[in-house]
This record gives sequence, C-alpha cells and structure tokens, in this order.
Amino acid sequence: MKDLLASPVQFSCGLEMKNRFMLAPLTNTQSFEDGSLSDDEYNWLTMRAKGQFGLVMTCASHVQECGKGFPGQLGIFSDIHIKGHQRLSQKIKSYGSLAVIQLHHAGMRTPTELINQKPVCPSHNEKHGARELSFQEIIQLKNDFISAAERAQKSGYDGVEVHGAHGYILTQFLSASINKRTDSYGGSLENRARILFEIISGIREKCGDKFLLGVRLSPERFGLDLNEIKLITQRLIDETTIDFLDISLWDVYKKPEEEQYQNLTLLKHFTELDFKNVKLTVAGNIRNGNDVKNMMESKIDFVTIGKSAILHHNFPEKVMNDISFNATEIPVSKEYLTNEGLGKNFIKYMERWPGFVKNEND
Repeated sequence: MKDLLASPVQFSCGLEMKNRFMLAPLTNTQSFEDGSLSDDEYNWLTMRAKGQFGLVMTCASHVQECGKGFPGQLGIFSDIHIKGHQRLSQKIKSYGSLAVIQLHHAGMRTPTELINQKPVCPSHNEKHGARELSFQEIIQLKNDFISAAERAQKSGYDGVEVHGAHGYILTQFLSASINKRTDSYGGSLENRARILFEIISGIREKCGDKFLLGVRLSPERFGLDLNEIKLITQRLIDETTIDFLDISLWDVYKKPEEEQYQNLTLLKHFTELDFKNVKLTVAGNIRNGNDVKNMMESKIDFVTIGKSAILHHNFPEKVMNDISFNATEIPVSKEYLTNEGLGKNFIKYMERWPGFVKNEND
C-alpha cells in the first residue's frame, strides 16, 4: 500500500501528480476582502505542499465579485489578484506539488451583506432573497468562469477545478427544484447542465490541452437527484476532455439519503461507473491511514483530505510512513492549529465546527 500511495498519477493532459493525496479546497476566511492573497492564506497552503500533498488546491475562489461566498475569500475575478496567485502557485510548485485553483460562484448562497446587493440565482429564490439571472447575465457568468481559468493559467497554476457542488451556482442550475427557467438553461437535465458543459469546453479551448481541468460535484442535497448526477458524471467522462472528477460525498461510507438508491453506498454508485481516462477522487470523512487504504481499495485514483489536513500539514507523509496512522483527536488548542499553519481568522472559522477547537475556559 505504501508503494501505491507514493506512486504518481498520470493525467490525460500530460501532468503528473507525485502521489495519491490532494488537499481539499477548504473555506478559511483569511485573505483580504478585495480577494487579494494574504500571508495567512499563503502560509496555510504552502505548508501543505511542504507536507507532501501531491496536489494542493486553493479554497473556492470567486470568478465574479458578486459571487463571493464568505468573508476573506481568495478571489480570481480580477487581474489585481494575479500577483498574489503567482507568488502562491510558484511556492506550491517549488515543493513538487501541483498547484490548482478552484473556480467558484456562490449564487444564491452569497450573503447580501458581503456584496451589498441581492444575490443571484438561475431563478428567483424567495428563501435566499435572490434574484433571477437574465439570459445575458448567464452568458457573462459562463465567460467569467472561462476568463478566471485564463487568469489562473497566467498566474502559474497547473490547472483549475470547476466547483459544481455544495449548492453553489452551478449546483443551482443543475437542481430541478431551484432552477425554474424556461429558456435553454432550464427545464430538461441537458438544459440545466448546459452552463457547466459550456464552461468546461470554453476553458479547454482557451487554456489548451496541457492545462489540468477537474470538476467537483456532489450527489445529494440542494434538490439534486443522485441518478441525474451520475448521468452528468458519465457524460463528463464521455463527451469532455476533463482530467479528473472530484466527488464530494460528505461521508465516503454513507448510504444515499434517497431511499430508492440505498442498494449501494454513495461511493459505490460512482465507482461502478466507467471512468475511462478520467481520474476519480472522493472526499468525505477520510480521517486516517485505514480510511485512505479503504478508499484506494475501492477503485479511486487518489484521496482528497480536509479535516485531517487541517490537523496535520504533513498528513501524506504520516500515512505513507505508517498506514495505521490516526489523526490527532479533536478538540485541539488554538496554539496547536497556529503551529499547523492556520491564521487567526481560520481558527475563528474552525470554532464554528462543533468540538474542533478546544474551549480555553475548559
């Protein structure tokens, strides 16, 4: 197993990932409010490259100013961000890791107070106070995802991941219960998925065949239907030139929430598909060496690590040296997290996660 974990992943675009560990794109709220890179974000990410993550992915980075999803979000919507991204990508790559940025737009999940206007959505959404995008605004959104990928390439990144998961704007288009449009971007599954496929083809056309291109999907919640997401997954494999699919399962061991799909685990629903030359990674509660081993024996190509990457900047090294490695038990102290490269704002954000950060009064 050690040899497998340390073995490279060869992507169709020609790039090679040195081992089987990817850093999950984690919200950390520690860059500047204009989207510029902070030293805290730089330190957090480069420390993971130093800890031997084969692919280091940024947090979700918004492609439009109005698509900001959280305070202190790292942006990629303007050329003013390029200098910071160049600094970041160069340092990540200096450790032999692939540097990848996740392209994101929060859509209706954008807090109004962050952008001082109504958030946008494929359709009017009263619950979130979101207004419907015009047809022309959808074209602009598509173009801004593509422009952000071009900006990422200029910034020295090896590639991008298009964020189509977790209820953000591309999920909102995919969801039949959220997307009520009656034009070519709503209605049938083909129409609801249209913008995703147009973004992918546009990025490939503008950035070329040697640029790493991935897509993140989640199969449940936010009005998604598991079978529809499987159909989209297979179509992405069959019809596009993406290099990898990143399926966020919340928990890699769980059964689907929808009763009619509970004959298999969520993971098995995807590993039974024919991925051809597309690499598969999954995320969700992969906490220790045994979980990594289980995933690698489940026909995936590499693991995506979140919480354990927060607890251990060198989680890949730990697991490759000892497959029985267990992450430090939570809660942990603020001092511990500081030593693991988290800035004050990231630690404050982690205090929202029940039982993660030790209460100093205890």
